[in-house]
Amino acid sequence: MQFESTSVALLPCSSYGRLSLMESFEALIRTTGISSRLHGRTILLKPNLLTAARGPLPCTEATFILAAARWFLDAGAKVMIGDSPAFGSARVNLWRLGIGQELRAMGVGISDFRRTRVCMMSSGVKAGIAVRALECDLLVNLPRIKAHAQTRVTMAVKNCFGCLTGLQKPWWHMVYGGTKGHFADLLVGLLACLPRTLTLVDGIRVMHRTGPINGSPYPLRVVAAGTNPVAVDTALLELLNIPRQNSPLQVAAANRNIAGSNKADLSYPLCLPDDLQVYDFQVPFSLNPIRFRPFSFAVSAARRALRS
Repeated sequence: MQFESTSVALLPCSSYGRLSLMESFEALIRTTGISSRLHGRTILLKPNLLTAARGPLPCTEATFILAAARWFLDAGAKVMIGDSPAFGSARVNLWRLGIGQELRAMGVGISDFRRTRVCMMSSGVKAGIAVRALECDLLVNLPRIKAHAQTRVTMAVKNCFGCLTGLQKPWWHMVYGGTKGHFADLLVGLLACLPRTLTLVDGIRVMHRTGPINGSPYPLRVVAAGTNPVAVDTALLELLNIPRQNSPLQVAAANRNIAGSNKADLSYPLCLPDDLQVYDFQVPFSLNPIRFRPFSFAVSAARRALRS
């Protein structure tokens, strides 16, 4: 992944209507300069498909996913969708969202991230990353903005965590999530293992108060794009009026001096965060422990075994 860009495109968008989304994507993606280099390329869409069993809000909005797939198909790209959700599978959750059949009719493949390639991170930790994510020409990150009980808010950087396969996500929580662990730093470090990435943020109807599953809807009415997920999150924290020190992931990015972690360095080709800023988006005051207990890990392992 490249971190050179500190440009973040922000736009108001109040509707999940297809025409509205396609027009927004056209304007956003044009600012990144990649739209002329997509014909014949393999694109992997990486939405948040955490779970659709309790309604659509924990996942990237179904119509947002469909519109993104259609936009890249119209640009001449070959499109896949993949994720490694904590509950169910990418395929199951897409069907629960009601778009599995339509994606199939569009010729979009779905990957449950079964194949893994081990990558050595700069920290010395091994990360098993989905082969689909590593071999695509462009990874298109499709996060939904959500409050989060463990990281306060989850956006572009956190959504990349889903590129880890199988039991690695709960394993990282259990092994690196204690008070002396470095979970946030590892998650930020994971970004360097990923290919060229474009982030398109679903910020139209988001989740606040708590999350990532049981929060409340909030009409933020914003979409965003950028090729550096750290820069995207920095801009969104400003828009949401959340201080950087309240986001463990942004603190970890700043400690690594990753380009885009300083709001003063960002540029905005469309709207400014001040133009769209809100003051009543709520996040948890105190955070739950990141570390999963061994029992929780065993439950997660059993779920995945039954799913296979």
